[in-house]
Amino acid sequence: MRLAEAWRVALDALRANRLRSVLTMLGIVIGVAAVVALVAIGTGTKQQIERQVEGLGSNLLIVVPGRLEAGAAPSVSTMSLDDADAVGRIVGDRSRVAVTVASGETVRAGGRTIFSSMQGVLETTPGVFVRRLDRGTYLTRSDVNTARRVAVLGARVATELFGDRDPVGRQITVGGVRFRVVGTFEPLGQSLGVDRDNEVHVPVTAAQRLLGTDRIDGLAVRAPDRERIDALGAAIVATLGERHPGTDFSAVTQEQILGVLGDILGVLTGVLAAIAGISLLVGGVGVSNIMLVSVRERTREIGLRKAVGARPRDIGLQFLLEAVLLTTLGGILGMALGITAALLVDRLSPVPAAITWWSLTLAFGVSAIVGIVFGVVPAQRAGRLDPVVALRTE
Repeated sequence: MRLAEAWRVALDALRANRLRSVLTMLGIVIGVAAVVALVAIGTGTKQQIERQVEGLGSNLLIVVPGRLEAGAAPSVSTMSLDDADAVGRIVGDRSRVAVTVASGETVRAGGRTIFSSMQGVLETTPGVFVRRLDRGTYLTRSDVNTARRVAVLGARVATELFGDRDPVGRQITVGGVRFRVVGTFEPLGQSLGVDRDNEVHVPVTAAQRLLGTDRIDGLAVRAPDRERIDALGAAIVATLGERHPGTDFSAVTQEQILGVLGDILGVLTGVLAAIAGISLLVGGVGVSNIMLVSVRERTREIGLRKAVGARPRDIGLQFLLEAVLLTTLGGILGMALGITAALLVDRLSPVPAAITWWSLTLAFGVSAIVGIVFGVVPAQRAGRLDPVVALRTE
């Protein structure tokens, strides 16, 4: 039997039982759509987090107390501004070093309040991280040296407290202490699960006075170039270790952060795809079952074909092509449904989704393989039928 004729006969057989064919394909359609949609969501989430990490700035080196490894207990910071000065000497440029001491505080302006993240920072923060101003100016070195009570507001804080009014020059209270607003940030949105628009930046010295401490939580360094970032991190960790005997420190690059997050999200995406793949397996079992029923119903047809010269492999190929045609059509419909679902999720929800060519290829390839694997047994059973016994079957 010619292959083209075999495909035509297979298509005619599926048309003869339209409802059964559609119900059989449904499991494949749902399985392929689930794989495409869930992989798209996992990939989109991974890409969004990578953009957020890269958007923090270039050649960043984050220095924190403790060891960043599985099972390590969190450490309380013992670093101070003197350590930031020492790190600035290692880097050779104080403007490349930023520090932070953070606390959640109630911010008030008139009768409006918002609970915000107060960040005690140096004047170098916009140069180390990517933060652009919408209005006013940023903190100055004089503000830090004199612990001046001035503040720069995130976009959400400015809107919640002042609405459409210009906040610059107005007074707010942070933790019960009065500050004067000197600037506001451009909207930035979420970054690694943190609302960057719900921040209030104040001089680190003013924040330390407000909190009654002289520590800093951590520091960040913008390395002069990518090639020296590892050596610079090792030198900073060694210097801090000498200044704080018995305390461990870690220096993490953006590549290391992206590598860890990428591994975690890659595993998550794989798990989602595997869970969705279970429905493909169930759909394959349904295809095999329906094809076995089809063999039983068409026993006389099989006997007649053998009687006029059809070989067992021709019969087997006929039923195998029917199974592959079922799953292939189901795969195409499933890809269309999965792409539509992913695009709707990306547009109508905060969950990102990104369609990748490899997920479409994988889903379609798996659906075709399912047809081959689960169509083999019915095809073999059809090919082995004795023509005399088949013709006698009622």
